[in-house]
Amino acid sequence: MPATISSIAHYVPPDVYPNSYFEKYLDTNDEWIKSRTGISERRFAKSGGTSDLIVPAAIECVERRGISMDDIDCIIVATVTPDYMFPCTAAVVQDKLGIKKAWGFDISAACSGFLFALTTAVKLVEGGGARKLLLCGADKMTSILDMDDRAQAILFGDGAGVCLIEQSDDPELGILDQLLYIDGAGGQYLHQKAGGSVRPASHESVDNKEHYIYQDGPAVFKAAVKGMADISMEIMEKNNLSADDVAWLVPHQANHRIISATASRMGLPEDKVMININKYGNTTAGTIPICLSEWWRNGQMHKGDRIVLSSFGAGFTWGAVYLRWSMEDY
Repeated sequence: MPATISSIAHYVPPDVYPNSYFEKYLDTNDEWIKSRTGISERRFAKSGGTSDLIVPAAIECVERRGISMDDIDCIIVATVTPDYMFPCTAAVVQDKLGIKKAWGFDISAACSGFLFALTTAVKLVEGGGARKLLLCGADKMTSILDMDDRAQAILFGDGAGVCLIEQSDDPELGILDQLLYIDGAGGQYLHQKAGGSVRPASHESVDNKEHYIYQDGPAVFKAAVKGMADISMEIMEKNNLSADDVAWLVPHQANHRIISATASRMGLPEDKVMININKYGNTTAGTIPICLSEWWRNGQMHKGDRIVLSSFGAGFTWGAVYLRWSMEDY
């Protein structure tokens, strides 16, 4: 039997930062931001770490499934903003939730992190390495943003999506296929210069703002448009899916223009595309599970729906997952 998503929830901080917030101190404006990114507002966490975004979503996810925390036997956290270099954020989450009998780890694949982690979780469950796996996609992007750089400050937000991965009781429903790629040559265009073993933290690295995101916007945009569109078409063709077959495209929420290009390549109208970048910005590993949780909660997803998840991120990393939704209507 395939593995499937048996429960899902999300959490975003309560504090909303509209585009007008940046107008006060940066050379930008609401129209400029919306026309180039599709973002109107985003949520910023004023305190805590990535684990504090995950915990409320995890509690809701587990309670919704009607199980106890001790039923969880594995935790995977996809993030590029871990609470600490070590221990892993999965361990921090395990402790905060009071889970006693689980193992787990973090996965770092930037904006493709949730899809890489989902594929890993699926293989663990299908192979018997876990029965009830708590899969978390979350980032506190404000922890690595240069808020004085208009090219990056406006793009990102904080948030978490959490789902439970279990074995499906229907061979036709669940996560059915995946395609994942990396190209390390693209790392030069989107990375964090310091903080790792190559360039440990120092007064110089902090003074030079090397612990913030570095992004060559045009190069990343060009690669993302092609990468997300190509991988989405590839998984459709591999599974003999037409545009009519697909109920939803769930794209990583990086830029509305990238999302539109991907949908166009797939032949999908915008009413078949999950888009919430306007409300949350780019929450990196959180975007796809937040979309899934929000649409399901709003009654827009139904059991049996054919869904394509698609992402592109630093690395370069990119991928697509094909699934058939197995949860009953909200």
